[in-house]
Amino acid sequence: MKVAVAGCCHGALDKMYETLELLQRRHNVRPDLLLCCGDFQAVRNEADLRCMAVPAKYRHMQTFYRYYSGEKKAPVLTVFIGGNHEASNHLQELPYGGWVAPNIYYLGYAGVVRFRGVRIGGISGIFKSHDYRKGHFECPPYNQQTIRSAYHVRNIEVFKLKQLKRPIDIFMSHDWPRSIYHYGNKKQLLKMKSFFRQEVESNTLGSPAASELLQHLKPTYWFSAHLHVKFAAFMQHETNSKEELPKATKFLALDKCLPHRDFLQIIDVEHDPNAGDSLEYDAEWIAVLKATNSLVNVTQSTWNMPEKNGLHAKIQQAKEEGSGRGECEEEEEEEMDSTGSAEEPSEYNTDNSGLSSFNPDEIMLDEEGGDEDLSTCSVDPSPDHPPEFSMSFSDIRIMPDSMAVSSDDAMDSNNEELEKSGGSKQVEEKSSTERSLKRISGDENGNSGVKKIKRRNQAIYAAEDEDKTD
Repeated sequence: MKVAVAGCCHGALDKMYETLELLQRRHNVRPDLLLCCGDFQAVRNEADLRCMAVPAKYRHMQTFYRYYSGEKKAPVLTVFIGGNHEASNHLQELPYGGWVAPNIYYLGYAGVVRFRGVRIGGISGIFKSHDYRKGHFECPPYNQQTIRSAYHVRNIEVFKLKQLKRPIDIFMSHDWPRSIYHYGNKKQLLKMKSFFRQEVESNTLGSPAASELLQHLKPTYWFSAHLHVKFAAFMQHETNSKEELPKATKFLALDKCLPHRDFLQIIDVEHDPNAGDSLEYDAEWIAVLKATNSLVNVTQSTWNMPEKNGLHAKIQQAKEEGSGRGECEEEEEEEMDSTGSAEEPSEYNTDNSGLSSFNPDEIMLDEEGGDEDLSTCSVDPSPDHPPEFSMSFSDIRIMPDSMAVSSDDAMDSNNEELEKSGGSKQVEEKSSTERSLKRISGDENGNSGVKKIKRRNQAIYAAEDEDKTD
């Protein structure tokens, strides 16, 4: 299947979907899935706009609200992660992910889903060492610090993702894995972004947490954004034994959605032709969420993740229980209360007390149980080509130990400065005899034993459904 990958969207959904239509007209290329690597800016209203950490000149509604209201519908299934320019109050309502609009799905703080047999994972936000070991304590109204720390990556998300044992096909992060630039055309990167030189030479550019995940997950593809430049790399992973086959990751970072910028790429991904067209839950990821639920921290207290606690036995038990259970006995969602000391008043008016805290798009969890060619389809391709992915493994260096998160990275926070720029009526649930949750009504092709994703409330989309019935 064809997968479109986009860099920083910055709320320009109309332009992004128009570009896909242009590709179809000019090159007869129609993607089956669109992945967005952060800075999606799912802004529903003015209150959301006030909860986004951007300079005033960039604080615009853009076009997401038209898709949220049902005025428009995304022409292709869109899956996105969060970046550092998001309506934090909106995305915090969906910590485990969920539908934010028809055909547009958010992966949550971290998440894994399946589409046509392809396993897709992602982690939202950017890395900042001073917040890495804290819990998700932020809540509206935000102040100058929490409006930014709300989108900082936490160690609990990295810990959950590191419990995964099965292969990942595609993974997304907003910021780059640290040191990935050593596996591509570094000279060309520094020519386009000369101000990266000091960080590249000191090996401090990018996220050490993402590097740790890259080492562990070894996905076939890894996509990122954030730095507003197109960059490709190819990295072979170190094998743990002679019998283990070497794995390699094709990395691609893309620019932001602007004219004459390389913000879009089309790739061909091998998929299961017998799999349905519905977005599906990943059974292993649901088991990980259940097994790690007791580790959720919603305070500012810093702590490290446990080791050798029999967690994989719990995950296996959760998977077995999930496969034998016919009904979801309770919703796997939790209201996260924030505690902490009093903060200084914010210059941002982020008080949403007059708004409903119920999110109609929050999901429910049903607890039942080759090398591909990277085809360049950028609208305005760069004159300088990234390195070829066909290079042999012998030409690739092994990832250095510096890419792992050290205790110094996680604890050295005293001198780091904070960044400066930087839900409707419920419908009845389906009959208890139904086992699978589908995203698209009328689709009967899914496997009955596979968990699938649906919106919790579709009232805001009723008008469109009535039109189709007529």
